[in-house]
Amino acid sequence: MKAITVRLPEPLIADIEAESRVRKISKSDVVRERLQRARRPVAPLESIADLIGSVDGLPPDLSARTKHYLGATGYGRKRPR
Repeated sequence: MKAITVRLPEPLIADIEAESRVRKISKSDVVRERLQRARRPVAPLESIADLIGSVDGLPPDLSARTKHYLGATGYGRKRPR
């Protein structure tokens, strides 16, 4: 494995050092893991998967009767100022 030297901002270094101490691994291992995670492309659905189904009271498929649901919530109506 080849070595490389980089300059990082102090807050990032502190974050890496803290994670290194907590996980009891080297700082190099922490940096290596973070770089590998950054290289992995994330599917758009994967990035919001934890939000799916998190809002109560909505119909299972909003695309089926869009105008009905938007009208029922008052979306698009002029409001008094």
